[in-house]
Amino acid sequence: MAKRVLIVGAGVIGASIAWHLAKSGAQVTVLDGGDTGGLATRTSWAWLNASWGNPEPYFRLRERAMLEWRRLDREVPGLAVDWCGGLIWDLPPDELAAYAEQHSAWGYGIRRVDRAEILRIEPNLKNPPDLALHVAEEGVAEPLAAARAILAGAEGLGAKVIAHAHVKWLVEDSGRAVGVMTEEGVIHADEIVVAAGAGTVQLLDSIGIKLKLTTPPGLLAHSKPAPELLRGLVMSPGLHVRQTAEGRLVSGTDFAGSDPVGRAADMARELHAKVQAMVKGAEAVELDFHTIGYRPTPADGYPAIGRPRNRAGLYAAVMHSGMTLAPAVGRFAAQELLEGQRDPLLASYHPDRPALT
Repeated sequence: MAKRVLIVGAGVIGASIAWHLAKSGAQVTVLDGGDTGGLATRTSWAWLNASWGNPEPYFRLRERAMLEWRRLDREVPGLAVDWCGGLIWDLPPDELAAYAEQHSAWGYGIRRVDRAEILRIEPNLKNPPDLALHVAEEGVAEPLAAARAILAGAEGLGAKVIAHAHVKWLVEDSGRAVGVMTEEGVIHADEIVVAAGAGTVQLLDSIGIKLKLTTPPGLLAHSKPAPELLRGLVMSPGLHVRQTAEGRLVSGTDFAGSDPVGRAADMARELHAKVQAMVKGAEAVELDFHTIGYRPTPADGYPAIGRPRNRAGLYAAVMHSGMTLAPAVGRFAAQELLEGQRDPLLASYHPDRPALT
């Protein structure tokens, strides 16, 4: 008999876990308290990368996730990943050089590019630096569209997706997670997967499990649609910007956007002004709107994936960046839930590690 798995959270992580489980023959139900696509997912800058600032074990997980995105892009109908490449020069020169040397040694496809080549890659940059780094294999997936495409793929494999289904708490019986309480009553399953982003803490707390999580805010400015001005991702000091499939220039000041500190509209205007100053042709492109997202980030900055307190029937998956990691996490979670095998790449990321308890 197929294992019944209930997933709480329909962002990109929940969607990927659902797709991989359904593909493996599980009976899957996905619940989300709002519209499908999640909260953090839809406000992501959506850079798919294994970039700087990470120790090698985490780099290897992110590197694998990029490969899994390519597989998922082939297998899920309607999923469109743009492997547009990324330019980066938002580090001091010595750190930029160290980053290039380290990641090259790890096998990452990173290379130094001079001003002339920068302009060949991005002809509309007004004042490019003398030196930058370029990774052709990095990309972007429009976050909400990607999550919904993966969910639709899961539905095509037999999964059931229910939006606007508020989960109040987890339900246990004799020390085992057996279901969730909703406004319509208890829904039972053999396995409960909590992929609820910032809501993960409250749900785990309902059965006495503590998980230390931060939710730093990030602001992104979105322009009105424009003709193609940028071909890929651009990470410069104080400004990260890319252009969406529909032509919007989306900008932030670091990976997760920038802390709005009560002045979001002003900050969005400032970000967009930087884009206009950087990109030839953007001067007449108007700012349309801004978004604020709260990134669910385990206390030490690394993913929390696995059975909290080794509780039977319970599995958690919460992290930033969920966009990069989603396809690998979906594959590994399905394998662990259905076969009891934990992938070695998850060795450092159990939710019971001391930093999170």
